[in-house]
Amino acid sequence: MGNRLAILGAGSWGTALAVALAQKGHTVSLWSRRRELAEAIKLHGENVRYLPGVAVPAVIDITEDLEKAVFRAEVVVFAVPSHAFREVLRLVRPSLSKTIVVVNAAKGLEEDSLYRLSQVFAEEMGGALERYVVLSGPSHAEEVGRNLPTAVVVASVKKETAEYVQETFMLPTLRVYTNQDVTGVELGGALKNIIALGTGIAEGLGFGDNTRAALMTRGLAEITRLGVRLGADPLTFSGLAGIGDLIVTCTSVHSRNRRCGIEIGQGKSLAEALAAVNMVVEGVRTTRAAYRLALAHSVDMPITEQTHRVLFENLAPAQAVKNLLQRERTSEIRM
Repeated sequence: MGNRLAILGAGSWGTALAVALAQKGHTVSLWSRRRELAEAIKLHGENVRYLPGVAVPAVIDITEDLEKAVFRAEVVVFAVPSHAFREVLRLVRPSLSKTIVVVNAAKGLEEDSLYRLSQVFAEEMGGALERYVVLSGPSHAEEVGRNLPTAVVVASVKKETAEYVQETFMLPTLRVYTNQDVTGVELGGALKNIIALGTGIAEGLGFGDNTRAALMTRGLAEITRLGVRLGADPLTFSGLAGIGDLIVTCTSVHSRNRRCGIEIGQGKSLAEALAAVNMVVEGVRTTRAAYRLALAHSVDMPITEQTHRVLFENLAPAQAVKNLLQRERTSEIRM
């Protein structure tokens, strides 16, 4: 007997999760903010706009009615963009019982407050972090929706809550690990998008594998520096939410952040690059937030800084690479 789950957000990731979880026998509702999208998915039996080619089973209840979607749900999964997390949480809060487990599948930071999404949840829900779980790791929707082998991590301050979600989400092709380092898992998932933008920019400039490997490795170093300063376990960044997600986001054809970076490296403005991708690119907002976080906590994040300058200060991408290469000499192993 499966559980009753509500997936909020009918983008590519929300749709892929709904499809995967329905296969396990769970009763799944998929909420779309836009009625026309909900109707189109029901009509075509797939999400042509965000996840084409993946069949959406008729047993999934697709609705634009938020209250209906979460009615009697035991688990509510937020698969909305990170900048919409607080708004949707406020909308659904009256319908969330005190026993519902909330799983956040978004990867980003709230730009105005610089909060991680668990901090947003705690502020809006008066604490209750023992029933909050973050889902992260290398998990492109295009592959999860097609049942390609994938491993992810779920983190909660309460071990039993993470284990409950682990059991709920575990599938023959989806392996789920647990972690109690919510801070590290959230930061790893958010900050790797900045590095993917940077490696994409380098790729667009025509640079090769050496450049990408250097940016990924040094990117992981600065992600870890900020994470440790904010209380994360450094070992988390050696796991799925850290190096695992970093690898896939910096190298995959499915990565929106990499694609956006490539467009910028090839000469497009940020607005033109975002229009070319035509989907949410989480790393753009995260770059602004992480740059401010790094300044506030006196953490050296040179790749983030240069990416910020390219995106928001009109720095030429080629000059950003020169700036990184010409930095003062230093030791590789430092915090």
